[in-house]
Amino acid sequence: MNPYPLILELKKLLGSLDQCLQKGVDHATAKKFDPDVLLQSRLAPDMFPLVRQIQVACDQAKFAAARTAGKEPPSHPDTETTMDQVRARIATVVAYLDGFTARDFDGAEGRTLSLPRWEGKSMTALEYLVENAAPNFFFHTAMSYAILRHNGVDVGKRDYLGPMPLR
Repeated sequence: MNPYPLILELKKLLGSLDQCLQKGVDHATAKKFDPDVLLQSRLAPDMFPLVRQIQVACDQAKFAAARTAGKEPPSHPDTETTMDQVRARIATVVAYLDGFTARDFDGAEGRTLSLPRWEGKSMTALEYLVENAAPNFFFHTAMSYAILRHNGVDVGKRDYLGPMPLR
């Protein structure tokens, strides 16, 4: 299995997340409050706020592509505090993902990954993508959507899923 189609889906969902954030900005503007307030919103006291959900989703997408292709991912310092900044972060990661082709992922099923937190254990790059990176990405994008929805932003499943190749 070539991971490239899944990487394309992560990229598409980052675009959908960006559009949901625009709806958040529009909602805040209509209700006359600072849209950046939404970035500190969370569904429960012990969960990441929206800004961190977005940062982690972006990280999981870039790690998924880079590590599965055997490349070094770019570093982002997690310093975003405004909607403009988190949307720029998304755009940066989408642009990074645009630099990959299907050929970059040749051999992923045989490439071994070992991360420090795995305490000397490893898995193949393809296992990493399917078992770790993609589920984490989907979790944090879904939480971002849920936080926006919880705060009254008019988003629905179609906003989350984005455009589909219906024929």
